[in-house]
Amino acid sequence: MALLVRSWNVFHGNTHPPDRSSHLHTMIRLATADHPDVLCLQELPLWALPRLARWSGLTARSTVTRRPWLPGWLGGFVTRLNNGVLRSAISGQANAILLGPRLEPLDVHALRIDEGRREPRFCHAVRTDRLVIANLHASNDFRKPEIPAAEILRAEAFVARIAGDLPAVLAGDFNVRAEHLVGLSGWSELGQGIDHVLVKGLEASSLSVWPEERRRHNGRVLSDHAPVEVTIG
Repeated sequence: MALLVRSWNVFHGNTHPPDRSSHLHTMIRLATADHPDVLCLQELPLWALPRLARWSGLTARSTVTRRPWLPGWLGGFVTRLNNGVLRSAISGQANAILLGPRLEPLDVHALRIDEGRREPRFCHAVRTDRLVIANLHASNDFRKPEIPAAEILRAEAFVARIAGDLPAVLAGDFNVRAEHLVGLSGWSELGQGIDHVLVKGLEASSLSVWPEERRRHNGRVLSDHAPVEVTIG
């Protein structure tokens, strides 16, 4: 049975370019309107985590990647005063994996993959009875692509240990293009940008990138990243 797997860096609910308002609720509703089986999200503010299941109708599992200066509810309130300026330092940051009804989460794992950089980066994985889904947001260092490339390799080894003989998906904002990644064996073809959905052990379609008009809402472009997706199975 085919599964639709989607990934999106939601830019803390900002538009591109940012404005004062949070559009995160609209983004989650848009990304789940066609009922994907898997939705991997990066750059979520912590205040949104308790709302994800209600907004999406999906089962949500998350991992905190940056602790906030303020408690979650207060950080959310302050951030929403000007969402385009006040972001992760105040409201914190997280990644999340949302699952449709055909996939039941059995256990959840997380690994720090950045080797002690100032801003922590994590690979977050959920094991189901059918496959393992992993989500990450690698370090942003375009002058040194070997840094995010090394993080991807650590994440890949982590996912392989969890998956064993199960198929696996590794998705997220890799912050590196395919030509800088080496050593990934047995995974489906990488995308052309920095957002990827890799698949191992299952047939997969080519990576599809949403056109800008699909993420345009009330004249504004949602996020500075486009959702990417593959169909697997």
